[in-house]
Amino acid sequence: MSYLAKIPLFSGFAPEQLQQLEKHAAFRTFQKNSIVITEGDHSDSLYVIVSGRVKVFCSDENGREVTLNDLKAGDHFGELALFDDQERSASVMTTEACRFLILNKTALIEAFRHNPEMAYHLVRYLSKRVRALTCNVKNLALMDVYGRVANTLLQLSEKQGDHLVTEIPLTQQDIANRVGASREMVSRIMKDLVVGGYIRMEKKKIVINDDLPAHY
Repeated sequence: MSYLAKIPLFSGFAPEQLQQLEKHAAFRTFQKNSIVITEGDHSDSLYVIVSGRVKVFCSDENGREVTLNDLKAGDHFGELALFDDQERSASVMTTEACRFLILNKTALIEAFRHNPEMAYHLVRYLSKRVRALTCNVKNLALMDVYGRVANTLLQLSEKQGDHLVTEIPLTQQDIANRVGASREMVSRIMKDLVVGGYIRMEKKKIVINDDLPAHY
């Protein structure tokens, strides 16, 4: 289980310390579209993504969703449970088949005592998450729907050749869940971007052909 040594959170650990952690770790696999954590659950484990991708989201009693984050191999989630005994604040669902390494709270707290550097890494990681969430809230409050859609497409894209391509397949409903808008409004914006030659669909992913217009 040398995989732990590759995770930034555990980078300051000596091999014998990793071995101690590994004694309390377990691997689990989940199929695509499986719920790993449910908002409101009581659990206290940290999940490290060995392979695959997940989305972190919240929903209400009417089934409406807002997507908070997308995580991939090397990322981890569930860390808030290490600091309090509160319910899970969000749900996590696999968007690809996933394999996780799961560490329980007792083992991790003991590791913190022996290696304060690990706690520092975790605090830095949480600070990064808070900054990202603050940025998302700012965008939701200050940008119009088109601006949020364009920003989401750019955030979820990576350079491939001369174009940007979204890392994951995105439906119009997926985008709507991320920007806090109706699917109908997102559909209208996406159609206009396709007609204008700014984007195209290719194997369920979105290719950005040119700089997106500043305004809709």
